[in-house]
Amino acid sequence: MNWDDLRIIAAVRDEGTYAGASARLRIDETTVGRRLSRIERALGLRLFEAADGVRKPTRQCEAVLAHVEAMAAHAAEIGRVGESLAGPVGRLRIASTNTVAEAVLSPRASDFLRANPGLTLQFLTSSENVKFSRWEADLAIRLRKPDKGDFAISRLGDVKLYYVEPVATEGEPMLCAYPDELGAIPEMQFLRTKTARARCVTDNVRVIRNLIRAHRAAGVLPEYVCADLLGDRRLRATLLQRRRDAWLLVQNHLKRDAATRLTIAWIRDCFRDIAQG
Repeated sequence: MNWDDLRIIAAVRDEGTYAGASARLRIDETTVGRRLSRIERALGLRLFEAADGVRKPTRQCEAVLAHVEAMAAHAAEIGRVGESLAGPVGRLRIASTNTVAEAVLSPRASDFLRANPGLTLQFLTSSENVKFSRWEADLAIRLRKPDKGDFAISRLGDVKLYYVEPVATEGEPMLCAYPDELGAIPEMQFLRTKTARARCVTDNVRVIRNLIRAHRAAGVLPEYVCADLLGDRRLRATLLQRRRDAWLLVQNHLKRDAATRLTIAWIRDCFRDIAQG
């Protein structure tokens, strides 16, 4: 197998078209198609299917890409062998919600990176779950147990939840809720017990927190976001019986990687800190 040819497979997968892969790799589009055909003949399988103008990888192609990505990671490590950095070396992409990145990980990231100069962390923040099958991240933190997949899943712990409401307000406080697609989470199950109609709907925890902090709204928040509100005498905080589980997803081929193992330990420490706090 020619490494340059294998890189083309990943480029077509990422860009979705031969033209996109051609622009990314700066080679002729016909060369992209010719090299892919050569690999397909050598392997005896079809790598991509055309659907709605997009090249989508076949199941066999996904298996090939798993090895290609591992090779790419090793190639990057080879390029850093000569670097005089102590400890593990690597660049890891961590996917999580905005709030987890802001309130749990980033406050503790500075000390971790200072202690490990060979590591680089890329935070991918979104309310949407990354697709591990598309290699969009190396590790991911989710606040709902994911379906089984081709990755390692482990529980990080649980998060305390508080219903926070103003002590005194004219009439019912404005209720803040999460979108219907999050109806299964403990926060929404609790809010359904309230008679008031939700006046603010968002998946952004910070938005809810800001409304509650103005002493005119009520909603459910994780402890690591509302810890400073618990001492506010103008607010009443009720600890919910149910908690949110936090889960860690890791690409299988990285489970024994030194940099990944170090980062996993750090993420676990971050969640241990908020549980103890």
